[in-house]
Amino acid sequence: MTAAAVQTPSFADLGVPAPLVDALVAEDRPTPFPIQTATLPSTLAGRDVLGRGKTGSGKTLAFAIPLVARLAAAGVRRRPGQPSGLVLAPTRELATQIATAVAPLARAQGLNVTTVFGGVSQRPQEQAFQKGVDIVVACPGRLEDLIGQKIVSLGGVQVTVLDEADHMADLGFLPGVTRLLSQTPTDGQRMLFSATLDNGVDKIAKRFLQNPIEHAIDPADSPVADMTHHVFEAEDQDAKKALIRELASGTAKRILFSRTKHQAKRLAKQLTAAGIPAVDLQGNLSQNARDRNLAALADGSVKVLVATDVAARGVHVDDIDLVVHMDPPADHKAYLHRSGRTARAGASGDVVTLMTPDQRSEVKQLLRRAGIQAAPQRVTAASPAVADLVGERAEHVAPRAGGPGSGNPPAPGSTGGGTSQGANARRKRAARQGGQGGQPRAAAESRSGQPRGESRGSDARDGAPRRSRGRRGGRGGQRQNSAR
Repeated sequence: MTAAAVQTPSFADLGVPAPLVDALVAEDRPTPFPIQTATLPSTLAGRDVLGRGKTGSGKTLAFAIPLVARLAAAGVRRRPGQPSGLVLAPTRELATQIATAVAPLARAQGLNVTTVFGGVSQRPQEQAFQKGVDIVVACPGRLEDLIGQKIVSLGGVQVTVLDEADHMADLGFLPGVTRLLSQTPTDGQRMLFSATLDNGVDKIAKRFLQNPIEHAIDPADSPVADMTHHVFEAEDQDAKKALIRELASGTAKRILFSRTKHQAKRLAKQLTAAGIPAVDLQGNLSQNARDRNLAALADGSVKVLVATDVAARGVHVDDIDLVVHMDPPADHKAYLHRSGRTARAGASGDVVTLMTPDQRSEVKQLLRRAGIQAAPQRVTAASPAVADLVGERAEHVAPRAGGPGSGNPPAPGSTGGGTSQGANARRKRAARQGGQGGQPRAAAESRSGQPRGESRGSDARDGAPRRSRGRRGGRGGQRQNSAR
């Protein structure tokens, strides 16, 4: 046994009960991440905790484990309409992801979990509360609606978690969060997790957390570790379009970020028609369509997701190798959140920002604010630097009527042909154990219970993958190796 192995505590070493340790092992999560190692001794002891950590750092399990452990130790009794555990999240997608991570732990202790958010029928949520719910993972708007209808009471909540508090602030949810927290018992345990403490998050922490232990893993808004950043300059818009198509053509999973919903929808159709199966994720899609498209990317039916900033926070799909900013994002925070869809929880990943000559100054300022160092490269779709990122690529077959290559876009899962190795392609990456999290859905929720900004494109976030993959270095671009 190496010295490093001796120094790394296990979940059992940190005081996690045996049933939960077994559940974590069964979910391929046997080893704690730094934020879990830092916070679990405090949270398992019942202390209020203020945790700060960037996207993909493993925050979900950092609060899910003590949430379940504390409720199980208290011997909570299930009562209709009175949950014992509460997790508040800013988006439907994140609520779903959190519930996915909590559910196996809860089952191991005989507890149950339900989600509450708008944009879907209220009736199943009512029925769940009538039967009795131990842990509710909720977006603020719909939960307030249910409380107003006397369907739910927060008077029996013993453990409260506020996740992604900074995103709550961005979406204007802090007044609702304040009203909800005020209805939970003052002697209950509270945990607040946020990337930053601005925009009123600090006031929430001071008001509702009692002598909290503060843990910070990596500076706020810091670049993600093991992420290689590239800046590709195309001569003009036509050259950039060719570059986008080439970057989309590999067989590994990738997300292409668009500034507009129309562009995302159109490009996904164009790529699919060209033999590169793609789906879009943008604010005009229904929740069912979002779910289907994310599921297609997650199960490998398609390899390309073209998305607006609705996917910048909260979307987690395992093994995203490449993120492409088709245009420079609006600000450095958007850059970091978008980029955080790859290189999650110990995995490596690549991020490409595309620009034209007139955007040089904009991109330079963007990267400086994001703390990224990446020298721009003038490239074409045929450049070696591009081929290196494309890696193993699919052969494209033009559609034709009545058979392979028909005028209709190929069905999701079809690649239009076999695969071949490009001259400068990277070797296949070896899988290795690593991350955490679930497969979420999308969209922020409003106070009325309807999706917030669905027709305008909204923001969503966080998670951590179950598995991470090794990646060879030595390619172009600048790798950020911030502390984990």
